[in-house]
Amino acid sequence: MVAFLCKILYTLTIFIGIILGALNSPYGAIQQTCLWSFSTTLKERFMKRVKYLNNRDLLLQIHASKNTYCSYVTKEDAQYDLIVPNLKKINPSAVAQARKAKAKRLTQEAWEEAKLAGMKKIKLADYTVRPRKIDKTDLVFRVMTFDHVPMDDERKKNPKTVADHHSKVNFPPFQHYRFDAKGKLVCVGKSHWVGGMSNGYFSVEHGKMTNQLAMMYMKLCERYGTRANWRGYTYNDEMQSQALMQLSQIGLQFDESKSDNPFAYYTAAITNSFTRILNIEKKNQSIRDDLLELNNMMPSFTRQNENTTSTTSYKKRMKSEQGEVRTVNKTGIAKLNKKLKKTGKIEAEDFEDVNYKKVDMTNHKPIVKKRW
Repeated sequence: MVAFLCKILYTLTIFIGIILGALNSPYGAIQQTCLWSFSTTLKERFMKRVKYLNNRDLLLQIHASKNTYCSYVTKEDAQYDLIVPNLKKINPSAVAQARKAKAKRLTQEAWEEAKLAGMKKIKLADYTVRPRKIDKTDLVFRVMTFDHVPMDDERKKNPKTVADHHSKVNFPPFQHYRFDAKGKLVCVGKSHWVGGMSNGYFSVEHGKMTNQLAMMYMKLCERYGTRANWRGYTYNDEMQSQALMQLSQIGLQFDESKSDNPFAYYTAAITNSFTRILNIEKKNQSIRDDLLELNNMMPSFTRQNENTTSTTSYKKRMKSEQGEVRTVNKTGIAKLNKKLKKTGKIEAEDFEDVNYKKVDMTNHKPIVKKRW
């Protein structure tokens, strides 16, 4: 209710400022400036900014969606601190990086909790967690591996990568490792897994995408469809549907170990989906125009403009009707005009007295007027 009243006050102040400026009164400019500053302050203080999407929220929902396909020893093992390609990369340098990443995450979480609790004038530095205070056994490493995925050499005829030799999965598989009290690495989590680490089994059908991530996909497709280069097409809804289906298929394939920008990844997929539908519609339009021309009917304006300059009959007509086209400078035009006034016509011999150039009109394309 407060936000609604603030919007009404903001609109009224702008309207009053415009009226005072139009009256040209001696105090109109001053009053208009005061009202404008008041309306701006009102907007900044009371009107909440509409939040769209950011990479942080996308990464959180991607992580939550992938966790539904995973099995962990404890809930704390689901949150990783560092991603490594294999177990050999877990060295003292990786441990230091994991400590810094976890300290940064814990600091941010503590600051946000204090902010939600209603505390004012709080600083992020007041909740800083020292990396050295984090124990080595509290760190969780995500190892990208296919060791727990069953082999399937018949899935592809010519396998080229490691993934081609294993069963198909909907996102890159991984395992979570943690140091025990003796300093040895112990597996505490597996992707595409159900049950315990030693007595469980492989599965790709028990998880699902979170509702928040699905809503983000819908918002991305909807906002992308309102862009200036796409919103004018009559089949814009079909483009959005195709993009949404594409995101539902490849959305979880985003690899956090290679990039931390899922927004760009999803935008590229949406662009490809929109372009695919556009090419299909253009192909269908071309087939439709061919059928119309075969039945001696009028094709689309696009086909008419294309046929105007590309047909063989047009090129022959340009040669026969136009004949030889010549360009003359200003001095030559003045001489030809005098000759035309005296005799009433211009002969081919008159061009020999002026400097002219012959122009080949075979591939000439006339200016096509736009039809609105």
